[in-house]
Amino acid sequence: MSDSTTETTAEEALEEEVEAGADADAREAELDPETAARRKAALAQIRQFGDPVLRTKARAIDRFDDALREEIERMGHLMDDAVGVGLAATQVGVVHRLLVYRVQQGAELAALINPEVEWSGRDTESMEEGCLSLPGVLVDVDRPVYVRVRALNERGEPIMIEASGLEARVIQHEIDHLDGVLILDRTSREQRKEAMRSMREAQQAA
Repeated sequence: MSDSTTETTAEEALEEEVEAGADADAREAELDPETAARRKAALAQIRQFGDPVLRTKARAIDRFDDALREEIERMGHLMDDAVGVGLAATQVGVVHRLLVYRVQQGAELAALINPEVEWSGRDTESMEEGCLSLPGVLVDVDRPVYVRVRALNERGEPIMIEASGLEARVIQHEIDHLDGVLILDRTSREQRKEAMRSMREAQQAA
């Protein structure tokens, strides 16, 4: 197999991964009543656009105890109930640098504490992203396809994550939350205006 064939296969795999994540809102319409009810209850516990905590830069964590591990577990359950693939602590009103994610069903919950992007590749992709703090909003966001992230695990041990495709996108999205950055800040002015209009109309209809 030639190098060019291998690269094409890798690109196709990445596209499929990201498209799967972008289709999350479309799948919401197909949820069974019980799952839909759990999602609604979970979203009620997640801070929504306009809450000042979403614009707050989170503080580093320096205590690695049972309370932290319980928080990670709670966030994982909340993320799953909300039918999400990632969740940052600021989205539940806790201003410290913790994020959780799971990009494949059945995979172990991943938790990154005090995450920092150490390196990002030059290749970028623009894909639709949604957010549990902006339900119903989908905007195009350009992000590096490959990243290397330095973080700590739940025991305070250093870890290094090399991610690509959907995993890289989710990690970058959640780190943005920890820095007070939303997907509206990373899209075009036109899409931002359209998203704001849609949110206003949804609020008025509620």
